[in-house]
Amino acid sequence: MRDLDLQLVTELMKNSRRSDRELAKALGVSQPTVGRLISRLQKDGVIKEFTVVPDFRKLGFDLMAIILFKLKTISRVELQELHRAARELDNQEHRPYLLVMDGIGLGNQVVVISFHKDYSDYCDYMKSVREAAGSRMKAYMNAEDVESFLVDLNHNGHYQPMTLSRMAAHLQTRTGNKKD
Repeated sequence: MRDLDLQLVTELMKNSRRSDRELAKALGVSQPTVGRLISRLQKDGVIKEFTVVPDFRKLGFDLMAIILFKLKTISRVELQELHRAARELDNQEHRPYLLVMDGIGLGNQVVVISFHKDYSDYCDYMKSVREAAGSRMKAYMNAEDVESFLVDLNHNGHYQPMTLSRMAAHLQTRTGNKKD
């Protein structure tokens, strides 16, 4: 990725509501250049969406869950089938998650980050996840092979809340551009 592309992405991560004119001034380029860069970065899939990072507590969520799934040994084709089944289930139930990704670590292969209004809501969610694992996804995972880490969003001891501007500040160090 070119330095200018990275600088633009970091500026947008800090505040995606800025006008092309403001972005052009921050980057030291013309407004049409910014428009062309944004279009290209969207086309290339670097920019996936323009959105906000809300305060999830103010949206009625008290808990964030980080859920880890251990899969049975499965082939790539079976993994694709698992993805299809999970998307189908999500389309039916519209689950409250922020992220579902494959990965590795701690003996697990899938991580989910979800939000819940309270512990009871989380328990209901986990029950439905385990039921799905015990039925539709039984070939891929055991219902018992699910672990969670809960974050109380109302707790005052948070070190750093989730923001994209912090990641933007880190990315700026890669370009040598330390502007705020």
